[in-house]
Amino acid sequence: MIRCCSLSVALCTLVSVVNPMLAAEPSNDQPARLNTLTAAEKSAGWKLLFDGKTTAGWRNFGKNKISDGWNVVDGVLVGKLGAGDIITTDPYGAFELVLDYKIPQGGNSGVMYHVSEEANQPYETGPEVQIYDDHGEPGAQKTGFLYQMYGSNVDATKPAGQWNQMRLLITPEKCETWINGTKYHEYVIGSDDWNQRLAKTKYKQLPHYAKRESGFICLQEHGGGQLEFRNIKIRTIAAKQ
Repeated sequence: MIRCCSLSVALCTLVSVVNPMLAAEPSNDQPARLNTLTAAEKSAGWKLLFDGKTTAGWRNFGKNKISDGWNVVDGVLVGKLGAGDIITTDPYGAFELVLDYKIPQGGNSGVMYHVSEEANQPYETGPEVQIYDDHGEPGAQKTGFLYQMYGSNVDATKPAGQWNQMRLLITPEKCETWINGTKYHEYVIGSDDWNQRLAKTKYKQLPHYAKRESGFICLQEHGGGQLEFRNIKIRTIAAKQ
């Protein structure tokens, strides 16, 4: 079971407000500064997880390299049908992650965190924030939902084929999901509320699900056509000693 340790109140406040520019909705035109960091972002501890030129820093789950189904096209990380799930080469514990994503009609993807390779599939260890072209089907796990765990009454997504922005805050004290600058939910891993919800999901039978305090970040390829990602940025958050 994950044990929650405290972060300072000042640090948590800083996490919520330090980068208002990252909450702005992405343009569907080519940004002037694609896959770059400003001086302020560098000073705040941000780093790029995608340089816009290569697939360096990523590999397929369970492999030591990335498949040829993932390529860089005009500064965009593109995954084709059958490309497979990819994970970062480095693990992360507490962090803030921002990325732009685009999916086609019928597209299905997700972002997972604290993934390990002690199970057969990434979702068996890492909680998944859904990316999905929802057509209004009953019970659908919509974009921004923490799969089978936390939903939302809001929908800030843009239609399939347009760029959207996802922001995740993952700390032992609090986790948040934001889509296009709109907050969807917050939760605490290992809390009573978390455990009650977990007991009603398929994950309750998975011994390694959400048990690690750090792990890889995963971009899921789950069928439904071409996936596109850009401006993937992360900054780690140190726990109070």
